[in-house]
Amino acid sequence: MKIEDVLLKLAHDAINYEFDNTISIDNSLKEQFSILNEQRATFVTLNLNNNLRGCMGSLVAHRTLFEDIIHNARAAAFSDFRFNRLSQEEFQDIEIEISILTPAQELEYKNLEDLKQKLIPNKHGVILELDGKRATFLPQVWEQLPTFEAFISQLCKKAGLDPNNLPGYPKIQTYEVEKIKKS
Repeated sequence: MKIEDVLLKLAHDAINYEFDNTISIDNSLKEQFSILNEQRATFVTLNLNNNLRGCMGSLVAHRTLFEDIIHNARAAAFSDFRFNRLSQEEFQDIEIEISILTPAQELEYKNLEDLKQKLIPNKHGVILELDGKRATFLPQVWEQLPTFEAFISQLCKKAGLDPNNLPGYPKIQTYEVEKIKKS
């Protein structure tokens, strides 16, 4: 079994346990695949009929890949405040996508034009932080918001900031992801 299949099954089983507590998560996978023991940050995204149905994750690695996927899969299914808890009926048709993040790096920039030149659409995930407010978009979000202006504007709104009236330049960090989903 390939590691991609193992990770998707792990996320699937973590969610399915909520509906069927006879499902068990195979701890022996940690012995077979050493990467599962590495501290990694992940996001788990759930889509239903090509629409977002839940997305939760970690920006900083603070648990093993094994634990982070289990936690974020359950959180995406049952704790994303934008959605009701995932139903068993919805679960049958859910598509699971896992993003494994690289460590975030601060991006130095002089002004918005400089930032626009330095951000790479579809490659960079972005963490925006200003005045104690913070939000992130995974690189996949560029697919829905392909222009710099739309991407940054929506990211500001997600952070609770008015994109047309920022009190200064936000701190920007970027990261990349390895995206895993069933094809």
